[in-house]
Amino acid sequence: MRNASDGYDASALPPTVAGTVATVGTFDGIHLGHKDILDHVSARARALGLASMVVTFDPHPLRIVNPAAAPPLLTTAPERLEILAATDVEYLAILPFTQTLQRYSAAHFVDEVLLRRYRVRELVIGYDHGLGRGREGDAELLRALGERRGFAVQVVEAVLDQAGHPISSTHVRTTVAAGDLTSAACMLGRPYSVCGTVVRGDRRGRLLGFPTINIGGLSPHKLLPPEGVYAVRVQTPAGAFGGMMNLGPRPTFGDAATSLEAHLFDMAVTLYEAAVKVEFVARLRATQRFAGPQALVAQLERDAQDARRALTLVEHAGNLRSSPRNLTS
Repeated sequence: MRNASDGYDASALPPTVAGTVATVGTFDGIHLGHKDILDHVSARARALGLASMVVTFDPHPLRIVNPAAAPPLLTTAPERLEILAATDVEYLAILPFTQTLQRYSAAHFVDEVLLRRYRVRELVIGYDHGLGRGREGDAELLRALGERRGFAVQVVEAVLDQAGHPISSTHVRTTVAAGDLTSAACMLGRPYSVCGTVVRGDRRGRLLGFPTINIGGLSPHKLLPPEGVYAVRVQTPAGAFGGMMNLGPRPTFGDAATSLEAHLFDMAVTLYEAAVKVEFVARLRATQRFAGPQALVAQLERDAQDARRALTLVEHAGNLRSSPRNLTS
């Protein structure tokens, strides 16, 4: 995927790109509904001999339109970029969402951004799409604009979860916030994850026989699951490792600060300052205070067994694979 972001005033598309099939949206989480839209974009581009493209925004539009209502993010901008890079879409434009862009009508956005900058010949949108000021640009308005300006509009229907409800970023946020990571993973098509950097800790875990990595550098806007102990898989420069992680305070030692501290199984490399991705596999228990270090160590040994069991179950289940179209089928 190539980055075609260059503000609003110019297109970074090569002059050889005669036109694009594009989609527009925030795409927080890039869940299975989003992926279905991206698959439609790629398929239509191949069929028409055009380039495929995603136009998205940073920050989340609500951080500008109504900051108090802005949701915590399922994916930060770098996380979205990593996921999008693994799709078949060829070009990506990340537009800075500003107060100026907020005032664009749907028609103005279509004319100045989609047509003039990104040469859109066909626009693919979700069933509940809203483009432009006040989300006025629904499917009906965009089709009317397309008829007058010479581009086609394709509307993609919802992908449903196991209960028959449309998958949405809001729905995924609700499950993550409730600690229902299995449902979240089914809707995302992958485990929910968080990216950060390994920082130095107090080395207390090493003294207890459970050396840990401490993960910092998280975006303040990133949504975290509830506090507790989790089975995790951690992607590191040295490879992927299963493990267990405490998310939250460490009350046994009087530490009330929220932290992410993970013990990785069968890992003997130093990861200080390394970028890592923590994939949440299962919630094992709530955070609790123990009478002392010995009681904590006994619980950690049980946690390790539970985490290994959870990781094995996920591997046997095919690493959380889901149907690409309808999870009820």
